[in-house]
Amino acid sequence: MISNAEYTPPKVWVWDKESGGNWASINRPIAGATHEKELPAGKHPLQLYSLATPNGVKVTVLLEELLEKGEAGAEYDAYPIRISDGDQFGSGFVEINPNSKIPALVDRSGDNPVRIFESGAILLYLAEKFDAFLPSDPALRAEMLSWLFWQMGSAPYLGGGFGHFYAYAPEKFEYPINRFAMEVKRQLDVLDKNLMDRRFMTGDDYTIADIAIFPWYGGLARGVLYDAEEFLQVREYKNVVRWAEEIAERPAVKRGRMVNRTFGDPETQLHERHDASDFETKTQDKIAAE
Repeated sequence: MISNAEYTPPKVWVWDKESGGNWASINRPIAGATHEKELPAGKHPLQLYSLATPNGVKVTVLLEELLEKGEAGAEYDAYPIRISDGDQFGSGFVEINPNSKIPALVDRSGDNPVRIFESGAILLYLAEKFDAFLPSDPALRAEMLSWLFWQMGSAPYLGGGFGHFYAYAPEKFEYPINRFAMEVKRQLDVLDKNLMDRRFMTGDDYTIADIAIFPWYGGLARGVLYDAEEFLQVREYKNVVRWAEEIAERPAVKRGRMVNRTFGDPETQLHERHDASDFETKTQDKIAAE
């Protein structure tokens, strides 16, 4: 539906009805739990509660990359938080993330459990804990942190801005779609110019900056986000496409993208993850089905 009706904001905004469109039923202007629900817990020190959205994929990819490097302490249990069902408003989840957004992690390896929420914070926490995917050179580390926080500040324009108005809003309006399409293309150009003479975001080494940026902008470049490949002409950002395609082929990335995935092709879904053998079982099930 396309609406040209002009909206005049009231003097005082009042939440008196759902906004419509995808996810409207879970949006509200207040925080806190709506119901009592304990979180499950597995055997590993790291307990992840997430969903395979771009923000959730960041963490599962890093955990799988750490395991690929032989970091046994990075073994984890991953449980899905079905945001369309309102799992993020259960009391157990709100206790570890008062912001009620995925992902959230609990580290039980020490004397007292540590909660970490916000995907960027989780990436940095894990990278420092295992001393991996972080540059040791101070200048490169500063560069990496700059790109990590660039992603945290920029992606809301892609997801909450362009993605919402282009793909999810109940009505299509020219102004917000044009406004956010312009900004997303500017961001892609920023990335493309940076990757012109760099293999990864900070140079030759793959870091948590790449892991953070890939699910959002790599997904866009590969045509798997918002079905907007043609609309945004993403293939013209050749350096971003080259970078995204290389990262997508990493075994740990392939596994990480499956974890807590509850939508799409059933063969790409692994609702819960408790052991590396879960992926082998998934492969065996696929072979048996064929």
